[in-house]
Amino acid sequence: MKLVARFLKNESGATAIEYGLIAALISVAIIGGATTLGSGLNSLFITLDGSLG
Repeated sequence: MKLVARFLKNESGATAIEYGLIAALISVAIIGGATTLGSGLNSLFITLDGSLG
């Protein structure tokens, strides 16, 4: 019984999982932002190329 109670009170694994989820969410946001920025810059350079060419 004490083993079950000690297992239920242990939160160290939950904290590590929370930090992992936060890091994954930040990574997804950075990748999404970089993709959007890259597409926008690509369009800008294509427009500039057409104007100068």
